[in-house]
Amino acid sequence: MLLDINHHNGIPIYRQIMDQVRRQIVSGLLGENSKLLSVRDLAAQIKVNPMTVSKAYAYLEMEGLLLRNRGVGLFIAPLTDQQKQQTREGIIEESVKTTIATARQAHLSKEELIAIIERLYNEKP
Repeated sequence: MLLDINHHNGIPIYRQIMDQVRRQIVSGLLGENSKLLSVRDLAAQIKVNPMTVSKAYAYLEMEGLLLRNRGVGLFIAPLTDQQKQQTREGIIEESVKTTIATARQAHLSKEELIAIIERLYNEKP
């Protein structure tokens, strides 16, 4: 599992871990029943306190995205199509909220923001 943690962007590290694990689950990079790195191994890999990783894992487990198998480890939970869709929508909602706040600070109208989004969405990758 590859995570890119930014220690200077103001987003709590546990949230960055959660967001990136969610994205990897819905994109299929982390498949159903895949075993996650242990708390200690991931903490060492990304150079953070193990309690930070433990907190992120605990929240993801409460969301139903992870399953704990005592003595074995944490695994990606099997998700229904509806759960995957809700998770995808949640990821996008968070990003859009930030974009809307930025647009409001820049005094862009709703129509101007929608025009930008439509233009970018229709661009070929």
